[in-house]
Order: sequence, then structure tokens, then C-alpha cells
Amino acid sequence: MNILCIGDVVGSVGCEFLRERLPALKKLKAVDLVIANGENSADGNGITPASFHHLLDSGVDVVTTGNHSFRRKEAYELYDSAEALLRPANFPAATTPGRGMCVVDLGRARVAVINLMGTVYLESLRCPFETLTELLKTPDLPKLCIVDFHAEATGEKRAMGFFADGKITALFGTHTHVQTADECLLPHSTGYLTDVGMTGPIHSVLGVKPECIITKLTTKLPTRFETAKGPCHMDCVLFTADEKTGLCTGVERFSLT
Repeated sequence: MNILCIGDVVGSVGCEFLRERLPALKKLKAVDLVIANGENSADGNGITPASFHHLLDSGVDVVTTGNHSFRRKEAYELYDSAEALLRPANFPAATTPGRGMCVVDLGRARVAVINLMGTVYLESLRCPFETLTELLKTPDLPKLCIVDFHAEATGEKRAMGFFADGKITALFGTHTHVQTADECLLPHSTGYLTDVGMTGPIHSVLGVKPECIITKLTTKLPTRFETAKGPCHMDCVLFTADEKTGLCTGVERFSLT
């Protein structure tokens, strides 16, 4: 089983680039399931019904999100109606729409996809470690289980990887938009990558025009962020998994331009 995970898609330029590159990549790598973080897929931040459906129509199977999950109110109803759209499971269920886990039936195998968010330097949510422990007790949970851990701190991501080692198939981090070079199989055969990176403009600051960020940092005044233009890249990680054991057998990190 080959499961492709794609870094945070930024704006319409990132969506279009993904659409250009993903079909051929799926054939080349014999990909069975595609997971992409789409919390920045709408121009101006967040996710909208249009950007969500663009990702699905481009070949993505499950769209995860993060701290910008609820930036756009027009997506609120979509979180409840679309099983392929996830928000972090440790958001409060009583006050936020949507779900943090889905199960994809691929015919020969079922795959659980879990979305979690870190709490170090981000929102004060329920402990992601407790949330994962609870979700893994779900009745009839598939052996194949992939986690998108949307978190700021490298240490929190690494800790979550070791905490989940042997309990899930793979964990990949999102949020920082910078791909890390620490892909590995953890001691108990869970695939791991601290951050998968970003899908969007290369000559940017995390997808935003550099001059916008420079102005913000030098003047300390509110600045409107605009998505950068120009050539793009799509950062990915491919996990190969054993369908019988649910454990990972290989991790490949790469970036397409």
C-alpha cells in the first residue's frame, strides 16, 4: 500500500500546481491513497468549498487542516457534510463543526486518517496525546492508520512520533511549510517525518510575497499578506505500508518542481 502525503497547499497557485503534477505522480509511484493539508488552499488563508473540491477533483482523497480550519465561515457546513474533510480531532466537539478522523475504504483495505493539532505555541486545545489514545480505541479501527500532526514545535512532533510508534502506520507533520530531512522508520515500524513542507511558490516566505513579511517584521504594523507568484514546488512524503500488519515498510521524501 502506497500512501502519499502532501504539504500545506497555499492558495490557488498551489492548488493549480498540485493539479498539474499529481496525476502523473500517482501513476509513477503507484499511489493508492492521497492525503493533502488544505488549510491554506483558499486565497487569503483558510479553506473554502471551492478550494476543497478543487483538491478532490485533482486526485486528493482526504484533506486535512489545522489552526486555520475555521478561518472561512463558508466552510463550516462542509466540515459536517464532507467525510473527506478533516479538522484537528482535539478541537472541542461541542462547539466546532466537523470531525477529526475518517476511514477510507479502498476495496482491498481500509485506511484511517487522523488529524491532530499541537498545543505548543498554538491554540490551547485538548491534549493531542490523550486525543490520539482515545481515537485509537475506536471499534473496528483499520490496522492502516495515518496521522497528520499539525504543530509548530519540532519537539512536540518528535515526541508524538515516538508516542505513536507501533500504534499507527505513519505520522507526518504539517504547519511550518518547510520540509525537514528526518524521514525514518521509528523503532517499532511507524513511518515518520517532522514536516512534509508546502505546495506553493518557491520564491516566497512560506507562500507569501517576501515584501509583505519583510514589511511586517521591520515596521511592526499590520500588513496584508498576499500569496506569491512564480514557479512552484510540491513537497511530499510517500509511506509504503504492509496491509496485513498495518506497519510502515518504507518512507520516501521528495519535492516536485
